[in-house]
Amino acid sequence: MIDGLSILQSIRLEDERLPILILSAKGDPDDRIKGLAFGVDDYLTKPFNLEELLLRVERLLKRGGWNQENDAPVPPSFDTYHFGGNHIDFKTNTARCRMGEIFLTEQESKVLKLFIANRGKPLSRNKLLQIGWGYSRKTTTRTVDNFIVRFRKYFEADPRKPIYFKSLRSVGYLFDHEPE
Repeated sequence: MIDGLSILQSIRLEDERLPILILSAKGDPDDRIKGLAFGVDDYLTKPFNLEELLLRVERLLKRGGWNQENDAPVPPSFDTYHFGGNHIDFKTNTARCRMGEIFLTEQESKVLKLFIANRGKPLSRNKLLQIGWGYSRKTTTRTVDNFIVRFRKYFEADPRKPIYFKSLRSVGYLFDHEPE
C-alpha cells in the first residue's frame, strides 16, 4: 500500500507549484514537520473546523496561481535540466545526450525527475518503486534496474563505469553531478 507522503513526492515531481493541503488524523509535530519537509503547503489535523478548511483551500488556490475561470494551474517550473553535457527537456520528453537526440517515455521522464529532485541522495529500489510506479513496499521487480541501464546508456560516457547514475550496494541508486 502506498502512503500519502509517497504520493506527495510523486506529485511534486510533476508540479512543484500545485497547492497541496494534508488533512490528517496525525497531529503530532513530527508528522506535520515530515509533511512540510516533503513539500506540502499546508497541514490541517482532524477534527477541524469546516470554515477554516475552506479558507485554507481558498488561500492555497489564490497563492498557487490558479485561474478561477478555467481552473488551470500555472505550468510547472521544472521544464529542463542540464548535467555533464546532457540536456533534458521535460516539456517535449526529449534529451540531447551522447547518443544524439532521444525521445523519453513518460515513465523515464518521471523517474529522471525523481533522481534530479533527490540529486546527491541515495534512493532505495523500494522508494523508487513506490514514488515512480506506485508499487507497494513488498513488490520485487527488476524494473528499476532496467531503467538505470537505459539511463546509463543514454547519459554516461562509459555505461560500465557510471559517474552520474551510481549503484550503492545494499542501499540503491544515487544520481549526482557537479552543478553547471
